[in-house]
Amino acid sequence: MIRQTLLSLGVAALAAATSPTLAQTTEKGGMLRDPQGKTLYIFDKDTGGVSACYDGCAANWPPYLAPQGAKAKDNLTLHARKDGKMQWGLGGKPLYYYAPDTAAGDAKGDGVGGVWHVIKK
Repeated sequence: MIRQTLLSLGVAALAAATSPTLAQTTEKGGMLRDPQGKTLYIFDKDTGGVSACYDGCAANWPPYLAPQGAKAKDNLTLHARKDGKMQWGLGGKPLYYYAPDTAAGDAKGDGVGGVWHVIKK
């Protein structure tokens, strides 16, 4: 349910984002992806906009990092990580990649451990 709500709240804003410092994401094939077509995921253990994925977790689930000076816009949010980097989020949920997704469009991480999910319609 949260995946559907996040998608409906944010996809239009994500596709329309034009700020040069704002990483754009696009919805394609029913899944939220970055501009290069890499699938983005949310993690059920993240709470209050704070990432719970570090160290070994982050090696398998790299955060979708924002460039320095990026600004949150519409439903795209920014989340400070413990290392001082900023991570993109959608509707307050930090976004991640899945390391085994090697090609654009891969979504091998959906449902892993019952806590990792693609955002889809």
